[in-house]
Amino acid sequence: MDPDLALQLATLIRRQRWAALATLGPDGPEASHVAYAIEGAFDGVLLHLSQLAAHTKQLLADPRASLAIGEPDDGRADPQTLARVTLSGTVEPLVRETDDYLAAQARYLARLPESAQLFGFGDFRLFRLRPQRARLVGGFARARTFDAGALQAAGALRLP
Repeated sequence: MDPDLALQLATLIRRQRWAALATLGPDGPEASHVAYAIEGAFDGVLLHLSQLAAHTKQLLADPRASLAIGEPDDGRADPQTLARVTLSGTVEPLVRETDDYLAAQARYLARLPESAQLFGFGDFRLFRLRPQRARLVGGFARARTFDAGALQAAGALRLP
């Protein structure tokens, strides 16, 4: 594994909080934007979603999903040089009031404290995306696919 790309991957995922979630709808792929929080060494990505949203209904029907995370547009001449990663895997709903749920909720709120009020709404559920692979495009001629093991190894890196 290229250590520079692994560090770029880890930095991109950990420094962002907003991503495009791709799900499978009845008429094909659909995308929406969601907030997220990372668990551990990228072994889980937490999503807090309303059951009223189409993407949540789609995840409950088919748990396959991707999360596209991008470097913020800084106005450079060629936006295609911005780093981006797509995490692909399956999503599972967490069972409320279990130890796993409470730990995940605490992690999510540590990253996104303003979302605390949403945990009081009955239609919101906490989900965990289990990434099975990541596709990083780190700029021109800097692309690599990471399997789950390589992704977790990158997730274990300490950021500078």
